[in-house]
Amino acid sequence: MKDARGVRRAFVIAGSDQRGTIFGAYDVSRNIGVSPWHYWDDVPAHQHSELYILPGRDSQGEPKVKYRGFFINDENPALGTWARNTFGPAPNTSRPNGFDHELYAKVYEVLLRLKANTLWPAVWGRSLFDDDPENQALAAAYGVVMGTSHEAPMMRAQDEWDRYGQSGGRYGGNGQWNFDKNTEALKKYWTDSIQRMKDYESVVTVGMRGNGDLPIDDGGNIDLMQRIVEAQRKILADVTGKDVTTIPQVWTLYKEVQRFWDEGMRAPDDVIINWCDDNWGNMRELPDPSAPERSGGDGLYYHFDYVGGGRNYKWIDTNLLPNIWEQLHLSYRYGVDRLWVVNVGDLKNEEPPLEFFLDYAWNPERWPIERLPVWERQWAAQQFGPKHAAEIAEVLTLYSRLQSRRKPELLNRLITLNPNANIATNPDSAVVYADGSPFSLIHYGEAERVVAEWQALAAEAERIDEELPEAYRDAYYQLVLYQVKASANLYELRLAGFKNILYAAQGRAATKDMAATAEARLADDKAMSDYYNNALAGGKWKGFQTQPKIGYGGPYPDSGWQQPERNGTLLEDFIWPELKQISVPRAADMGVAIDGSDKVWPAERTSVVLPELSPFQTQPAQYIEVFNRGQEPFDYQIEPSVPWVKVSPNNGTIEKEVRATVSVDWAAAPQGTTEVPITVTASNGRTVVVEAVVKNPEVNREAIEGFVESNGYVSMEAEHFTRAVSADPISWQLIPDIGRTAGGMTPFPVTAARQTPGGDSPRLEYTIHLFTTGKVTVWAYLSPRNNVLRTDGLKYAVSIDDGQPQIVNVTTALNGIPMNKSWERNTSDNVSRTSTTHTIAQPGAHVVKLWMVDPTVVVQKLVVDTGGLKPSYLGPPESFRATR
Repeated sequence: MKDARGVRRAFVIAGSDQRGTIFGAYDVSRNIGVSPWHYWDDVPAHQHSELYILPGRDSQGEPKVKYRGFFINDENPALGTWARNTFGPAPNTSRPNGFDHELYAKVYEVLLRLKANTLWPAVWGRSLFDDDPENQALAAAYGVVMGTSHEAPMMRAQDEWDRYGQSGGRYGGNGQWNFDKNTEALKKYWTDSIQRMKDYESVVTVGMRGNGDLPIDDGGNIDLMQRIVEAQRKILADVTGKDVTTIPQVWTLYKEVQRFWDEGMRAPDDVIINWCDDNWGNMRELPDPSAPERSGGDGLYYHFDYVGGGRNYKWIDTNLLPNIWEQLHLSYRYGVDRLWVVNVGDLKNEEPPLEFFLDYAWNPERWPIERLPVWERQWAAQQFGPKHAAEIAEVLTLYSRLQSRRKPELLNRLITLNPNANIATNPDSAVVYADGSPFSLIHYGEAERVVAEWQALAAEAERIDEELPEAYRDAYYQLVLYQVKASANLYELRLAGFKNILYAAQGRAATKDMAATAEARLADDKAMSDYYNNALAGGKWKGFQTQPKIGYGGPYPDSGWQQPERNGTLLEDFIWPELKQISVPRAADMGVAIDGSDKVWPAERTSVVLPELSPFQTQPAQYIEVFNRGQEPFDYQIEPSVPWVKVSPNNGTIEKEVRATVSVDWAAAPQGTTEVPITVTASNGRTVVVEAVVKNPEVNREAIEGFVESNGYVSMEAEHFTRAVSADPISWQLIPDIGRTAGGMTPFPVTAARQTPGGDSPRLEYTIHLFTTGKVTVWAYLSPRNNVLRTDGLKYAVSIDDGQPQIVNVTTALNGIPMNKSWERNTSDNVSRTSTTHTIAQPGAHVVKLWMVDPTVVVQKLVVDTGGLKPSYLGPPESFRATR
């Protein structure tokens, strides 16, 4: 301030460039209590009676990633409908889509408040450059670096070709989006766009994909792609008059484009190579650390929203922060630091993951995994104040883990394996899709346990809402409450819907009750959407909450993965699979069903055998369901043949159904295996005899250590190891909450060399106690990662006791290959399950060892199947762990 005459003290905000100064101003704004989301989520500014600034210098430092931003994509119907309702047609344009400079001013502001600098604008039938002439100039005034997505080269939205090039009118030619067949027209088209942007700061996408975000029709011709890039660079040089190596450019290796790289094509050294995830948050490939450094550097393109296989996920935030952290950390450690762009769909609904993505891009060193809870609490305090920040952060942490188990759009798709097909050689035949519940209705109480978790979370979110000051409640509804409540409601709808289908097959009188419950939850969903669209924040968000999520897979969609449409027209949500209605006779008719089976007795002629009861079991109590297959009520009685087996309730009157749980007085139960008949009798004299298999092992419980076998399995969360063996410089790192049921373990550093398992090499050890001998199968539940390194696969190894480690290759191909149903299954289920087989000679204590081979494996859970493992989505509950 030497030149400021008469100024002895001053508060100065200064940056090394335009954006640096803007970042400084917005940082001050944030520190005095203005959220970056003040417009997009109606977050009120925190109120202060006084503000103070401490003397001295405070610097944000330089960002570690040079270009940081997001891609607005898949923006119909939500953002597109709201924008049209809110902003209407742009001035002096015939395009009534609402994506004008008034909307983009709001986008630019939040982008800069988040300390990003780069935007890939909306593309679905839109062009930032063509829809409103003020859009680009306003971006420059804000200091926003403009780019375009992988499908839109040379700073032109793909829709511009449809407007001006497809007919051959403005640029001549035959209208084809094909460089070999329409070369001169495409060159003219690209020349126009570079002329338009030459005075603006941009990162220019080079290369080419097919029209409409589809693979290019090139027959895999590397020479053609190289000629495209050469022609584009010549246009850049000719139009701007600059050395082309000084113009920021990016080649995005999206989907099929990656094969060009894998088959040997290399872009000019100054072009950023943009590595991509698989659209589901798992990086496909990363730079080779041994390759020479490139002046253009490396970037990444990531997804929080996606349209495509296995199914769209567009509705609300389903992204898990620990998963994002792990993949960004991995990428950064492999030198990816020039450009980071994430697909945020509608922008709104992806606030926490987007802000974390950009905070991490600014300085990854500030946010090691141990500080992720700190970030979450700070984020909650920024939006809602400090009083409720910790408990809101806990709600969001559990929400993201529950949500990441499976996208809401996939809750009616069951994926199974065809036992007669080889998944390694023919995955498209081995993986089978069906309309059904992915969560088991009959094993481990899985579906009901999952719904109960959602209900408890929704109750906690509502409790916090009631205690918040009124000023925060609109923001809380948008950022927390709607997403939690609507998701819990959807899970309840699915449970009732699939129970309805099961009950119809069993002939239960309660079939129509389950249908009514499902329909009531559909009505609740519509009521929440109506409130969001018409009343929330004084009706500000009209039309935003219009994204379907329930009717996927129904009879009308244009594609198996596409949102519910008919002939390209969006459909209002409906329940699919369709609910069932049945007629039952007037006279009472007893039916009996049991835990672990979808059969009905006495109609079924096979024996009625409950899952084994064990003093070490952690799965929910076994049960007998007695239900009515008629309209008139009847009395029932349940009588075990021994006094130490208890059933509750054991008698009463049934109008629809009753569930009776079975328990054992273990102090009175004999040792060994005992088969106990339990007789169910209806008032008309009809009986069903259920057999309870009670297994009370002859063992000194004080001498047992580790996870104990029961019900034919041992289940262990990976983070609950007995011993973690390191080998300098490699150690094991816990990533909390990255798994579907708990945390996950992975070797660090992620750049470590491949290891040969055995001896003193890195491993995790799990002590278990088995009562079973013979063949056992060890299932590893892994995060569904791809082989990001150019090796022969992604590997780990397993052994038991002193056995030879068995190496498992999780994925055997480079990830530039077309994605198949095996990949769809893993990403849809958000887990990769692989197995090894071992022989147990003696019962008693054993040690399961999971060995590091490759550094990028994340293990979530281990299950030892001793012969009783049942089909389920999450795997059985963690086994009882004995300690001495």
